[in-house]
Amino acid sequence: MPEEMSPIDDTATGVHELPAPSERPIIAFFDVDNTLMRGTSLFHLGREAWARKIIRFPEIARFAWHQRRFISVGENQDHLDSARDRALGLVGGLAVADVNALAEHIWEHRIQKRLYPDTVGLTQDHIAKGHEVWLVSATPVEIGTVMAKHLGLTGALGTVVEAIDGVYTGRLVGHTLHAERKADAARDLAATAQADLADCWAYSDSRNDIPLLEMVGNPVVVNPDAALAHHAQEHGWPVLRLTPRSIREARRRVRREARRVRRGARRGTPGD
Repeated sequence: MPEEMSPIDDTATGVHELPAPSERPIIAFFDVDNTLMRGTSLFHLGREAWARKIIRFPEIARFAWHQRRFISVGENQDHLDSARDRALGLVGGLAVADVNALAEHIWEHRIQKRLYPDTVGLTQDHIAKGHEVWLVSATPVEIGTVMAKHLGLTGALGTVVEAIDGVYTGRLVGHTLHAERKADAARDLAATAQADLADCWAYSDSRNDIPLLEMVGNPVVVNPDAALAHHAQEHGWPVLRLTPRSIREARRRVRREARRVRRGARRGTPGD
């Protein structure tokens, strides 16, 4: 787990009247790839599958190409669909227990060291306010769930693959959690929690998450791609660059502007 972020000195920001505590749950939604970690978590699933001889070298070469392109230019629907189809092919016929163990291994040996400590620190600021923090990603839900567990977050929404009798079929349950469908899943979760979306937060780097960001009262873009940066400028959304100054201001904003949740309004979360 990333080392704990140092406390922030708010004395330089002046005196601010804190918002009244909320009587309803508040949710902070975090995208995963290039928001919470560098690159795409899906690549590491493929890389580990190759290391375990589940897939062949040409297939991992395509995963590597996807990773490089994702880091340099961001998401593309055709590339995402191609990567998703390969990922589904990987898990088809595998036991659920084996994939969960694989996700744990990927966390320990690949994902953990690629996390951005600064955005992880923001998740902890939300937790300190009593908020639920959910990872929302098109990546397989098993990976998001492992990440959320180790970071002490509430949970994860992700793409779900059908399993029958403890074995994956390789067929999707529903759709890839992407773009509008990611926003729909987050909206359904908020409705179930009886959370007021005006008090909720969302963090993402990608133009494809504009529906998710528009859904909440507190959208924050993180190292945005060009299209999202333009949209954020037009709408006056905060832009978080992963620089010390930008991070300090983002964390001060959460501590200053995010409503705290009254204990009685919280749902059960890890550690409660």
